[in-house]
Amino acid sequence: MFQKRQLSGELRAVRDEYAPETLVVDADADFETIPPAAAEDLGLLAESLDPAAYPAAWLPEDSPVLLRRYAGGTFTIGMPGDGTVVWTRQTNPPTVIAKKRAEGTPEAFLEFLFAEAFVQIHLGVPEHFLPFFGESYRDLDAAVSLSPAELYQIAAALFDGWVGVQTCEVFAEWGDDYPDLYDAWLDAGTHLEGRIEGLSGEVARGETSFVDATELACSGLKHAIELPAPFAALDTTAYRDHGAAYAVRWAEKTFEKLRD
Repeated sequence: MFQKRQLSGELRAVRDEYAPETLVVDADADFETIPPAAAEDLGLLAESLDPAAYPAAWLPEDSPVLLRRYAGGTFTIGMPGDGTVVWTRQTNPPTVIAKKRAEGTPEAFLEFLFAEAFVQIHLGVPEHFLPFFGESYRDLDAAVSLSPAELYQIAAALFDGWVGVQTCEVFAEWGDDYPDLYDAWLDAGTHLEGRIEGLSGEVARGETSFVDATELACSGLKHAIELPAPFAALDTTAYRDHGAAYAVRWAEKTFEKLRD
């Protein structure tokens, strides 16, 4: 199911600087979660496998089946909402995987997605929101009072935003060393900017759900886009430094206002 991918130019240089031991592979299929038997095929390329598991007590009782499976002992790579390129530390060395749909992704943007994965591995961030929130995932559930699927979506968005606050600082310094990747980062941000600036009005008019708005706004954090209220409160060093606790407090205050 997996074939090693050859890198060149700026992308290879970024991998060598930020995550030099990382395996980079193409998958021959699209997936949300790779079937466990197929995921174990990575053992043919990696030195070893180390499946992750997390306490069931972290999860609300009505959590989606896939999230429960991810927390359990099943070897799980990839989850809903992960995008075209995913990575995992459940292999030694870490592995970056491009889904089949990467073949239709513009080359400049695809290379940025790979570079983003290398930077995330370098920064040591978790590969999913569950270990980021940990036992406070239940606190987030209490704060937002959403359906299990919506809770998953907003947790993934807030985690993506927390990671983006950190990676943005790296990408912003790439203009001289990695100009093509820097331009791809800027271009992706330009495409998002117009969609984000009117979010508050769309939510107020009922044209966009608050959960979808959170997802879009948090995706802008990695591109240094100015966010409207209440999302601007996430574009802070306090969020970077305090992580899940800050995210839960933001959700508590924000959803209290939404209910008023």
